[in-house]
Amino acid sequence: MDFMTLVRGFMTKPLENTLYIVSAVFFILGLKMLGKASTAKKGNFLSAIGMLIATVTAVVAMLNINIIWVLVGIILGSFVGVISAKKVAMTSMPEMVALFNGLGGAASLLVAWAEYQMYVSQNSVYSTPVAKLAIVIVTILIGAVTFTGSLVAWAKLSGKIISKPIKYAGQGIVNTILILAFVAAAVAFSGKYYFGAIHSYELFGIATVLSLIIGITYVIPIGGGDMPVVISLLNAFSGMAACAAGFVISNTVLIVTGALVGSSGIILTNIMCRAMNRSITNVLFSGFGNAGAKKASGAAHGEAKPISVDDAYLMLESAGSVLIVPGYGMAVAQAQHAVQELAAQLEENGTEVNFAIHPVAGRMPGHMNVLLAEANVPYEQLKEMDDVNPTIENVDVCVVIGANDVINPAAREDKSSPIYGMPVINVDKAKNVIVLKRSMNTGFAGIENPLFFKENTRMLFGDAKQTVQDLVAQFKD
Repeated sequence: MDFMTLVRGFMTKPLENTLYIVSAVFFILGLKMLGKASTAKKGNFLSAIGMLIATVTAVVAMLNINIIWVLVGIILGSFVGVISAKKVAMTSMPEMVALFNGLGGAASLLVAWAEYQMYVSQNSVYSTPVAKLAIVIVTILIGAVTFTGSLVAWAKLSGKIISKPIKYAGQGIVNTILILAFVAAAVAFSGKYYFGAIHSYELFGIATVLSLIIGITYVIPIGGGDMPVVISLLNAFSGMAACAAGFVISNTVLIVTGALVGSSGIILTNIMCRAMNRSITNVLFSGFGNAGAKKASGAAHGEAKPISVDDAYLMLESAGSVLIVPGYGMAVAQAQHAVQELAAQLEENGTEVNFAIHPVAGRMPGHMNVLLAEANVPYEQLKEMDDVNPTIENVDVCVVIGANDVINPAAREDKSSPIYGMPVINVDKAKNVIVLKRSMNTGFAGIENPLFFKENTRMLFGDAKQTVQDLVAQFKD
């Protein structure tokens, strides 16, 4: 008797279910701790322990499995995970999250495919209940859409394809035809008792290919400015795909885990949509990334007022309160550590310093929070948009570092603007505003920003990291 056989002899069904419950408790506690920066690291560790328990339990509970292949998968996966965590820059984190979402969808798709292949190899397809086949095909749909949709999101975020919406005449009709074709193939596949003239594997293949195409056609028209919401939604899809895969193979912990990821992703997506004052259907079908047609009517006019580092230092040195608003430009410049050092210098000078974080700042949910936490910015200094807007008129200097769309006053003032009605951080109402930018180019969504031409705004051009370091040097001198 080998070691695995001996171990499996102890793995009774009650023990298996108990271990799954334990792993689910770890997942729930970890998810709870991820809600605060101070406990997020511990929460991530607890979730990893839960996943280890669930994986080991699932492997031991399987009677006919080659443990060597399992170990190879664990080793390769761990290697890729460690390398990704250490090598991927924070600026590339949104792209990595999009890829991981896609891989989650692909994994669920492969699980459903493997289960169906088992039916075929055992000649049990026609004796399999319709409900079981329906779950298989639903898993294929969600997994495939998540996979290809996430690849498109990754390509847009990484600049492999243009970030602006890709649209063409009759796009809505094409998408509708694809959906109807998938439904027809899925119904024929699941109800093959009544469509026995068509081989099931042909229907399975057609449904899979259609699902992969749908993922592409439904994400390509969404602009780059909406990518944070799209990533959050695809994350929810990856959870739902895992949940569906759990039903396919009757695995309790996979169902629970998928439900947790799916529900939390949907909640986060809803929060972000509310922060943009838009519905999810508006994001998916008429995103504000499509700014080209309205750009002329909402274009800002005026003359920007540049400022030197020396003058910016004098403004900050005499300020009693400073509000720093970070954006993706700070991530690109990798300026978070320099910004933290500037905040520390300001505090030593007796200035009150806070950071204003917009819910959709950056290119994925929580992007700015992660960057600032990495630079050891105290969590207490991170303020939400709703907390800073009511008192922003009392702020002496508002420093904008790489943000554009989330501080655009056109959202309040210009009804022709694509982002009109979107809640933004009202930095233009501060006593003074210093905007750090490389140039006068528009942000990721391609929308003009009239803030740059306001009377109380000064433009500090240059690389954000170098500029902030020069300001720190001024304080130290």
